[in-house]
Amino acid sequence: MKTIVIVGGSKGIGHAIVENLVDTHKIINISRSAPEKNHTNMTHYNCDILADELPEIDTIDSLIYCPGSINLKPFSRLSLDEFREDFEINVLGAVKTIQKYIEVLKKANKPSILLFSTVASKLGMPYHASIATAKSGVEGLVKSLGAEFAPTIRINAIAPTVTNTQLASKLLRNDKMIDAITERHPLKKILNPDEVAEMAVFLISDKATSISGQIFEMDCGIVSFKI
Repeated sequence: MKTIVIVGGSKGIGHAIVENLVDTHKIINISRSAPEKNHTNMTHYNCDILADELPEIDTIDSLIYCPGSINLKPFSRLSLDEFREDFEINVLGAVKTIQKYIEVLKKANKPSILLFSTVASKLGMPYHASIATAKSGVEGLVKSLGAEFAPTIRINAIAPTVTNTQLASKLLRNDKMIDAITERHPLKKILNPDEVAEMAVFLISDKATSISGQIFEMDCGIVSFKI
């Protein structure tokens, strides 16, 4: 049974990943709130990723860092502090976590790391300056560490479009907004967390041992197609 450390597994996509893996893997969840579901295979650590010391863990096969932000404002209304906050949670939190557990990961058989970006890093979108800047940093980290850690540790990222989670609730707060966002996507849909979780599970699995340094756009066609 492999040990998967998930940072941010109590909500949204992280929670969907926990649900997918917990019956067949040992899960160590690190987040500010505990997941609603208890399971004999899961251990939870209460932790603010930016403020607190991360727990000591002896064995890790895969590390998944899920925390993110959606801070959508006109550029003129974004403060430097908001840019810093988005960069800290998306990039520096991931850096802190990887640095904490890198030596433990190196001891595993076929270890892997998974981070999260956004389609806004590829597709210019109004009001996305802060989050697109931060997530572009995540993508640069994946490329650089993919090269640095090869051949021992694989690292990849998923870049989802709008996903039906609490984090995106302001974008999906009524049927009219949901319909408008859905219509913008060539596949006429948005993502649900389970779809993203299934991609995550594949990328940390032994089926993906030839894949590293890649950004996987789960975009429902919005980046790739013009229809």
